[in-house]
Amino acid sequence: MVSASAQRGIRRPRFAIAVATAVMTVAALYFLIPVYWLVVASTKSAGELFTTPGFTFSGFHLFDNIAKLTTFEGGIFWRWMLNSVVYSVFGSVLTTLVCALAGYALSVYRFRARQPLIALVLGSLLIPGAVLAIPTYQLIVLLGLDNTYAGLLLPGLVFPFGVLLAYVYAQSSIPYELIEAARIDGLNELRIFLTVGMRMMSTGLATILLFAFLGSWNSFILPLLVLNDTHLMPLTVGLHSWNANASRIPGLQALTVVGALVSVVPIVAVFLSLQRFWKTGLATGSVRF
Repeated sequence: MVSASAQRGIRRPRFAIAVATAVMTVAALYFLIPVYWLVVASTKSAGELFTTPGFTFSGFHLFDNIAKLTTFEGGIFWRWMLNSVVYSVFGSVLTTLVCALAGYALSVYRFRARQPLIALVLGSLLIPGAVLAIPTYQLIVLLGLDNTYAGLLLPGLVFPFGVLLAYVYAQSSIPYELIEAARIDGLNELRIFLTVGMRMMSTGLATILLFAFLGSWNSFILPLLVLNDTHLMPLTVGLHSWNANASRIPGLQALTVVGALVSVVPIVAVFLSLQRFWKTGLATGSVRF
């Protein structure tokens, strides 16, 4: 016969599982309902967008809307898409390389300012990015890089969260004895980093690459300040300009909604392609933290 204490012990896990399931369900609905609305709204014409219920399908005009999106203003949307790809792909690769170098150096080398630098990187995570937007913009203007690709790519190289992750991954995955053995074999420090360090940090670097890509793809404030040329704008700024002018231009609101849906596709593709790496990378990093 099961005692009362044992019965309570059996109920508690079930209750905890039920609570956790309810919380996760609410969280999933919170994130998925806007996506569902975006999909539904993208299938409607400009008139149906405002005359039919938001969460119910009406006519299916998705392909017509994409065709209009392609021809509107000479296909400027796809130029914005290309700009976002350039900023995000090149920017995330360069950012990951810089983070890997910095994290590897903080983990492997012992020097006097090492601990203060780690504390500085950790403390910089507490500063919101919006606070640094205006000073960064002023610095870009002083360097003459405003309204250029470099004006957006260079500030993105400073990624404290990525540096901290690279430091954690380097500490957990690179044995110092292996580095000493490589030095004895005659390898220089750069070659050790490229052939030993980066290979053993590859899982963590994939996680950093994903975060850097998402941050660059969704960047808005700095591109809005730095860029004046319409042909250099990323999707975030371009769609914002469309949304601001939607009240004056008929049908532009529908194109903005369809453009927002199309802009989500690359994020989903990158997320799914790196899924195996970032899951393993986050698990590794959580053990060290």
